[in-house]
Amino acid sequence: MARKAGSHSEITGPKIRAEAQRLFARHGFAAVSMRQIAAAVGVQAGALYLYTPDKEALLVDLLKTHMDELIAAWRAISKSNDPTARLEEFVRFHIRFNLERAEAVFLSYMELRNLSPENFAVIEDLRKTYETELEAILKSGQDAGVFQLPDSKLATMAIIAMLTGVNTWFREGGRLSRDKVETIYWDMVRKAVGA
Repeated sequence: MARKAGSHSEITGPKIRAEAQRLFARHGFAAVSMRQIAAAVGVQAGALYLYTPDKEALLVDLLKTHMDELIAAWRAISKSNDPTARLEEFVRFHIRFNLERAEAVFLSYMELRNLSPENFAVIEDLRKTYETELEAILKSGQDAGVFQLPDSKLATMAIIAMLTGVNTWFREGGRLSRDKVETIYWDMVRKAVGA
């Protein structure tokens, strides 16, 4: 099937992804049809299939892109060799990165149930890769004797859940600034790991 004359894949493809993300986050993956996504983009429903084989593939693409960007951004920032400084970097990074991507974060936690086992495994592997980054920091702190943790894996899961939770309540212009939230959360995490 050919695209209409005058259509631009470099514009339409990103618009499809952006509208799908917005609609999935607002209404839930199961409640959104390809026809609704097409209408939001301003194309015929059949045109979507030039960009994605189906709705689940579109969701997987959104989730994978978010995780790939999260991991790459974390690995790109300068990291201290000091476990405490690295943990603070992680806390501040996770909050800052995810507050800029509230819809993507919401989908990453709420829409996994809509993936086939094969697609779930792809996203789960990426999540484990990111979790391993934090767990490595915690283990290095344990080895250096600066963190007191009964279980580094459990601490990893608890810290990520706590930091990701900021997205559920933080509102720009609210009582606390982003910087203040980062500072408070860093203090809570620092105390939680016994630093």
